[in-house]
Amino acid sequence: MQTGLSLKLNQQLQLTPQLQQAIRLLQLSSLELQQEVEQQLLDNPFLEKEGPEAGDTADALPDGLAAAQGVDASTENIISIAGGADPAEISEVNVSENEFEKAEQAPEIGVIDWSFSDSSSGTDGDDDGDENASAQDLAHRPPSLSEHLHAQIVGWRLCAEDRAALDFLIANLDEDGYLDGDLPSLAQALLPPQADEALREQLMHHLTVALHLLQQLEPAGVGARDLAECLRLQLQHSQHRGGDPARAALYPLALQLCEQPLELLARKDVRRLTQLCAAPESEVRAALAWVAQLEPKPARRFVDVQPHRMTPDVLVQPSGTGFSVQLNPEVLPRLRVHEVYANALRGHRSSAGHEALQARLQEARWFVKSLTQRFDTILRVAQAIVQHQSGFLRHGAVAMRPLVLRDIAQELQLHESTISRVTNGKYMATPQGTFEFKYFFGTGLQTDTGGSASSTAVQALIAQLIAAENPKKPLSDAKIADLLAAQGIECARRTVAKYREALRIPVASLRKSL
Repeated sequence: MQTGLSLKLNQQLQLTPQLQQAIRLLQLSSLELQQEVEQQLLDNPFLEKEGPEAGDTADALPDGLAAAQGVDASTENIISIAGGADPAEISEVNVSENEFEKAEQAPEIGVIDWSFSDSSSGTDGDDDGDENASAQDLAHRPPSLSEHLHAQIVGWRLCAEDRAALDFLIANLDEDGYLDGDLPSLAQALLPPQADEALREQLMHHLTVALHLLQQLEPAGVGARDLAECLRLQLQHSQHRGGDPARAALYPLALQLCEQPLELLARKDVRRLTQLCAAPESEVRAALAWVAQLEPKPARRFVDVQPHRMTPDVLVQPSGTGFSVQLNPEVLPRLRVHEVYANALRGHRSSAGHEALQARLQEARWFVKSLTQRFDTILRVAQAIVQHQSGFLRHGAVAMRPLVLRDIAQELQLHESTISRVTNGKYMATPQGTFEFKYFFGTGLQTDTGGSASSTAVQALIAQLIAAENPKKPLSDAKIADLLAAQGIECARRTVAKYREALRIPVASLRKSL
């Protein structure tokens, strides 16, 4: 064996801390970025928020942002660098400023503890969290399911135990109006650890009475423990109110249908249901049509749907014959390096701790520079997407073109992973609506002309074909594939089924109207 020295050269990619920070900021959503900025303001004394009274810096825009089509060169919607400074000496960036304990006490043995918290229900929350709400907001707030049910039992003469049991069951309704659990399990949650059988039977009696009372309330079907019971309760309410004599005659058959396997009702399998119910097919069809009109979620209208406000990162608006692309002022941070502290640090170079403070100052500058690069990259990618998908912006999803990340990466001379980070969690407001960047990317399907059609456009065509179909003879996946082939789009039946499921459209048998 011989020993010796050798020299070998190799290349290795190492990510500097600045590059790591830039990559991490690029993949953050606008909300996550806002949280990151707030955390940096707390941790780094050399960063400060810039107020709206700051001077105009429009003459010193980064090249990528200043050249953006339609970008307003004002301090309200752009990131700016101090005039004449080197990119390493970035000193300011404009950004928009953003705005139970549960005490448990062990119940005494032999005593039922009726206390409960209705925070487990999606619709039965207290108004304690609305103490700061204005009177006008409270006046216009629709009643919750809990409030609606309690309003119906105000005048009822019930013993204290039955009323407490009824309140307890109301508090255990889920957002659809179903009882969250069966009576034995709910009773077990109320019983003290060493309860005897007599106390258990007493509690079950009160809960049974309360359940019977609850299921008599409006909306019909509330308090059901499964879908079949919900449908039966609605049929019973309809029968007690009276009404159409023809439906009264179908009432026993409709109840019998609810006792059959629900998958048969979902598929509207009239032939199988006719055999199981031993009834004429015409009557089964009529009863099935009645059952199909019932509400599977009785508390649907009481769900307080809060509008989800999506703040886009980029705004796209028509401009002449094209479209203007600009960053959304609401997501741009207003941040800069604290010049007073920076100047004080330069005047005390020999003081103790100078190197540590200089490092924090450099971190602040790196952070500001990373923010600038982040928004510059987002804007460039958005401009490229708009250029490729101008047909979608004018005509909708049917005009979407095939586009993959590699196309944008090659055009902007960026890595494909960078484009992937930009398209994840970033949103664009367009004349057609607000969409995530990744929505504009899709594979292509071959056409008989030798070109390709975007998968998004094909999904839009499938939705149009299904919307125009005959409800009594819905289109099968194979038939839809044939219709697409007639339009020159090669799409297999399995691909049609995948796109239909992505659109959340049921199969033909479930779309069939009796």
